Amino acid sequence: MRTYKLTIAYDGTAYQGWQRQANTENTLQGTLERTISSVAGYPVEIDGSGRTDAGVHANGQTATVVLSGRVEDEFFTEKINSRLPEDIRILDAELVRNGFHARKSAVGKKYIYQLDLAEKPDVFTRRYTYHFPQRLDLDAMRKAAQLLIGTYEFAGYTDKKDEKSTKRTIYAIMICGQGSKVSIQYEGTGFLYHMVRILTGTLLEVGTGARSIESVKEPLKSKDRSQAGFLAPARGLFLDEVYY
Repeated sequence: MRTYKLTIAYDGTAYQGWQRQANTENTLQGTLERTISSVAGYPVEIDGSGRTDAGVHANGQTATVVLSGRVEDEFFTEKINSRLPEDIRILDAELVRNGFHARKSAVGKKYIYQLDLAEKPDVFTRRYTYHFPQRLDLDAMRKAAQLLIGTYEFAGYTDKKDEKSTKRTIYAIMICGQGSKVSIQYEGTGFLYHMVRILTGTLLEVGTGARSIESVKEPLKSKDRSQAGFLAPARGLFLDEVYY
Protein backbone atom coordinates (compact mmCIF):
# COMPACT_ATOMS: atom_id res chain seq x y z
CA MET A 1 0.00 0.00 0.00
CA ARG A 2 1.19 3.51 -0.81
CA THR A 3 0.01 6.82 0.66
CA TYR A 4 -0.04 9.96 -1.47
CA LYS A 5 -0.38 13.55 -0.29
CA LEU A 6 -2.24 15.68 -2.82
CA THR A 7 -2.25 19.46 -3.05
CA ILE A 8 -5.50 20.59 -4.65
CA ALA A 9 -6.93 23.86 -5.95
CA TYR A 10 -10.62 24.35 -6.59
CA ASP A 11 -13.33 26.86 -7.31
CA GLY A 12 -15.98 25.90 -4.78
CA THR A 13 -18.80 27.90 -6.39
CA ALA A 14 -20.62 24.93 -7.92
CA TYR A 15 -20.11 22.43 -5.07
CA GLN A 16 -21.95 21.58 -1.85
CA GLY A 17 -18.72 21.80 0.12
CA TRP A 18 -15.79 19.43 0.49
CA GLN A 19 -17.32 16.54 2.42
CA ARG A 20 -19.07 13.71 0.60
CA GLN A 21 -22.81 13.55 1.32
CA ALA A 22 -25.42 10.83 0.95
CA ASN A 23 -27.97 13.10 -0.70
CA THR A 24 -25.76 14.59 -3.43
CA GLU A 25 -22.82 13.65 -5.63
CA ASN A 26 -21.93 17.31 -6.04
CA THR A 27 -19.13 17.53 -3.48
CA LEU A 28 -15.41 17.99 -3.96
CA GLN A 29 -14.42 14.89 -1.99
CA GLY A 30 -16.96 12.77 -3.83
CA THR A 31 -15.90 14.06 -7.25
CA LEU A 32 -12.23 13.36 -6.55
CA GLU A 33 -12.95 9.89 -5.14
CA ARG A 34 -15.07 8.86 -8.12
CA THR A 35 -12.48 10.12 -10.59
CA ILE A 36 -9.48 8.48 -8.91
CA SER A 37 -11.43 5.23 -8.41
CA SER A 38 -12.40 5.07 -12.08
CA VAL A 39 -8.76 5.38 -13.17
CA ALA A 40 -7.29 3.14 -10.45
CA GLY A 41 -9.84 0.43 -11.16
CA TYR A 42 -10.98 -0.03 -7.53
CA PRO A 43 -12.76 2.10 -4.88
CA VAL A 44 -10.60 4.64 -3.04
CA GLU A 45 -11.31 7.14 -0.30
CA ILE A 46 -9.51 10.43 0.18
CA ASP A 47 -9.14 12.37 3.43
CA GLY A 48 -8.95 16.15 3.29
CA SER A 49 -7.18 18.44 5.74
CA GLY A 50 -10.55 19.96 6.59
CA ARG A 51 -14.12 20.38 5.40
CA THR A 52 -14.55 23.62 3.48
CA ASP A 53 -18.14 24.89 3.30
CA ALA A 54 -20.27 25.12 0.18
CA GLY A 55 -18.94 27.94 -1.98
CA VAL A 56 -15.52 28.16 -0.29
CA HIS A 57 -12.47 27.93 -2.55
CA ALA A 58 -8.95 26.56 -2.13
CA ASN A 59 -5.52 27.44 -3.42
CA GLY A 60 -3.87 24.71 -1.39
CA GLN A 61 -6.21 22.13 0.10
CA THR A 62 -4.39 18.92 0.93
CA ALA A 63 -5.70 15.37 0.95
CA THR A 64 -4.31 11.88 1.39
CA VAL A 65 -5.23 8.79 -0.56
CA VAL A 66 -4.03 5.21 -0.12
CA LEU A 67 -3.49 3.18 -3.28
CA SER A 68 -2.70 -0.50 -3.65
CA GLY A 69 0.77 0.22 -5.01
CA ARG A 70 3.06 2.90 -6.34
CA VAL A 71 1.90 4.78 -9.45
CA GLU A 72 3.80 6.68 -12.11
CA ASP A 73 4.71 10.31 -11.45
CA GLU A 74 2.07 11.66 -13.82
CA PHE A 75 -0.82 9.55 -12.48
CA PHE A 76 -2.43 12.40 -10.53
CA THR A 77 -1.21 15.54 -12.29
CA GLU A 78 -1.94 14.25 -15.78
CA LYS A 79 -4.24 11.20 -15.82
CA ILE A 80 -6.54 12.26 -13.00
CA ASN A 81 -6.49 15.96 -13.91
CA SER A 82 -7.51 15.15 -17.48
CA ARG A 83 -10.70 13.57 -16.13
CA LEU A 84 -11.53 16.12 -13.44
CA PRO A 85 -13.86 19.09 -14.02
CA GLU A 86 -12.05 22.29 -14.95
CA ASP A 87 -12.79 23.83 -11.55
CA ILE A 88 -10.72 21.19 -9.70
CA ARG A 89 -6.98 20.67 -10.18
CA ILE A 90 -4.41 18.48 -8.44
CA LEU A 91 -1.37 20.76 -8.27
CA ASP A 92 1.06 18.26 -6.78
CA ALA A 93 1.23 14.64 -5.62
CA GLU A 94 3.83 13.40 -3.17
CA LEU A 95 4.53 9.87 -1.95
CA VAL A 96 4.56 9.99 1.87
CA ARG A 97 5.01 7.49 4.67
CA ASN A 98 2.08 5.20 5.41
CA GLY A 99 0.17 6.57 8.37
CA PHE A 100 0.47 10.17 7.23
CA HIS A 101 -2.99 11.78 7.33
CA ALA A 102 -3.99 15.07 5.72
CA ARG A 103 -6.03 16.20 8.72
CA LYS A 104 -4.46 14.43 11.71
CA SER A 105 -0.88 15.24 10.67
CA ALA A 106 -1.56 18.95 10.03
CA VAL A 107 -0.13 21.49 12.49
CA GLY A 108 -1.58 24.68 11.04
CA LYS A 109 -3.57 26.36 8.29
CA LYS A 110 -3.73 29.65 6.44
CA TYR A 111 -6.95 31.13 5.11
CA ILE A 112 -7.44 34.28 3.06
CA TYR A 113 -10.67 36.26 2.88
CA GLN A 114 -11.04 38.67 -0.06
CA LEU A 115 -13.20 41.79 -0.15
CA ASP A 116 -14.25 44.23 -2.85
CA LEU A 117 -15.20 47.66 -1.48
CA ALA A 118 -15.98 49.30 -4.82
CA GLU A 119 -19.42 50.78 -5.48
CA LYS A 120 -20.12 48.05 -8.05
CA PRO A 121 -18.69 44.52 -7.87
CA ASP A 122 -15.69 43.80 -10.07
CA VAL A 123 -16.79 41.89 -13.18
CA PHE A 124 -13.87 39.46 -13.05
CA THR A 125 -13.53 38.78 -9.31
CA ARG A 126 -17.15 38.87 -8.17
CA ARG A 127 -17.27 35.08 -7.65
CA TYR A 128 -14.17 35.14 -5.44
CA THR A 129 -14.70 38.26 -3.31
CA TYR A 130 -17.35 39.56 -0.95
CA HIS A 131 -18.73 42.79 -2.37
CA PHE A 132 -18.88 45.11 0.64
CA PRO A 133 -19.25 48.69 -0.68
CA GLN A 134 -18.50 50.54 2.53
CA ARG A 135 -15.60 52.61 3.81
CA LEU A 136 -13.52 50.63 6.29
CA ASP A 137 -11.22 51.83 9.05
CA LEU A 138 -8.43 49.33 8.43
CA ASP A 139 -6.38 50.60 11.37
CA ALA A 140 -9.25 49.88 13.76
CA MET A 141 -9.63 46.42 12.23
CA ARG A 142 -5.93 45.73 12.71
CA LYS A 143 -6.11 46.77 16.36
CA ALA A 144 -9.11 44.49 16.90
CA ALA A 145 -7.34 41.64 15.11
CA GLN A 146 -4.44 41.88 17.55
CA LEU A 147 -6.86 41.15 20.41
CA LEU A 148 -7.80 37.84 18.75
CA ILE A 149 -4.25 36.55 18.39
CA GLY A 150 -3.30 33.87 20.90
CA THR A 151 -4.82 30.73 22.39
CA TYR A 152 -8.47 31.04 23.40
CA GLU A 153 -11.76 29.20 23.59
CA PHE A 154 -13.42 30.28 20.34
CA ALA A 155 -16.88 28.87 21.16
CA GLY A 156 -18.35 32.33 20.54
CA TYR A 157 -16.88 32.34 17.05
CA THR A 158 -18.41 29.12 15.71
CA ASP A 159 -21.89 28.07 14.63
CA LYS A 160 -21.39 24.46 15.67
CA LYS A 161 -22.57 23.73 19.20
CA ASP A 162 -21.20 20.21 19.72
CA GLU A 163 -17.47 20.72 19.10
CA LYS A 164 -15.38 18.47 21.34
CA SER A 165 -12.90 21.29 21.89
CA THR A 166 -13.14 24.95 20.93
CA LYS A 167 -9.62 25.88 21.99
CA ARG A 168 -7.57 27.14 19.07
CA THR A 169 -4.46 29.26 18.58
CA ILE A 170 -4.34 32.11 16.07
CA TYR A 171 -0.77 33.07 15.19
CA ALA A 172 -1.45 36.02 12.92
CA ILE A 173 -4.20 38.09 11.31
CA MET A 174 -2.95 40.38 8.56
CA ILE A 175 -5.19 42.96 6.90
CA CYS A 176 -3.99 44.43 3.61
CA GLY A 177 -5.69 46.98 1.39
CA GLN A 178 -4.95 48.29 -2.09
CA GLY A 179 -7.53 50.49 -3.72
CA SER A 180 -10.94 48.88 -3.39
CA LYS A 181 -9.47 45.43 -2.72
CA VAL A 182 -8.92 44.26 0.88
CA SER A 183 -7.70 40.87 2.06
CA ILE A 184 -7.61 39.37 5.54
CA GLN A 185 -5.15 36.55 6.13
CA TYR A 186 -5.57 34.17 9.07
CA GLU A 187 -2.93 31.73 10.31
CA GLY A 188 -3.46 29.33 13.18
CA THR A 189 -3.41 25.77 14.44
CA GLY A 190 -6.87 25.18 13.01
CA PHE A 191 -10.27 26.80 12.69
CA LEU A 192 -13.75 25.82 13.83
CA TYR A 193 -16.90 25.58 11.71
CA HIS A 194 -17.60 29.04 10.20
CA MET A 195 -14.87 30.52 12.46
CA VAL A 196 -12.96 32.46 9.79
CA ARG A 197 -16.17 33.82 8.29
CA ILE A 198 -17.49 34.93 11.69
CA LEU A 199 -14.15 36.53 12.56
CA THR A 200 -14.32 38.37 9.24
CA GLY A 201 -17.85 39.61 9.86
CA THR A 202 -16.82 40.78 13.33
CA LEU A 203 -13.80 42.68 12.02
CA LEU A 204 -15.92 44.25 9.29
CA GLU A 205 -18.31 45.53 11.94
CA VAL A 206 -15.32 47.12 13.69
CA GLY A 207 -14.21 48.62 10.38
CA THR A 208 -17.60 50.28 9.78
CA GLY A 209 -17.88 51.52 13.37
CA ALA A 210 -20.80 49.22 14.17
CA ARG A 211 -18.86 47.77 17.11
CA SER A 212 -15.90 48.82 19.21
CA ILE A 213 -12.40 47.42 18.97
CA GLU A 214 -12.57 45.97 22.48
CA SER A 215 -15.88 44.22 21.78
CA VAL A 216 -14.15 41.46 19.83
CA LYS A 217 -12.98 40.02 23.17
CA GLU A 218 -16.50 39.54 24.51
CA PRO A 219 -17.28 36.32 22.57
CA LEU A 220 -14.00 34.87 23.87
CA LYS A 221 -15.07 35.51 27.46
CA SER A 222 -18.76 34.66 27.21
CA LYS A 223 -18.51 31.89 24.56
CA ASP A 224 -21.74 33.40 23.23
CA ARG A 225 -22.12 33.36 19.45
CA SER A 226 -24.65 36.19 19.54
CA GLN A 227 -21.96 38.59 20.74
CA ALA A 228 -19.81 38.03 17.65
CA GLY A 229 -20.37 39.53 14.23
CA PHE A 230 -22.26 38.37 11.17
CA LEU A 231 -21.29 35.38 9.03
CA ALA A 232 -19.41 36.66 5.98
CA PRO A 233 -20.36 34.90 2.72
CA ALA A 234 -18.46 31.80 1.62
CA ARG A 235 -17.43 33.09 -1.79
CA GLY A 236 -14.69 35.38 -0.43
CA LEU A 237 -12.89 32.62 1.49
CA PHE A 238 -9.91 30.58 0.33
CA LEU A 239 -8.06 27.79 2.10
CA ASP A 240 -4.60 28.92 1.09
CA GLU A 241 -2.13 26.52 2.70
CA VAL A 242 -1.90 23.64 5.18
CA TYR A 243 1.21 23.26 7.32
CA TYR A 244 2.78 19.94 8.38
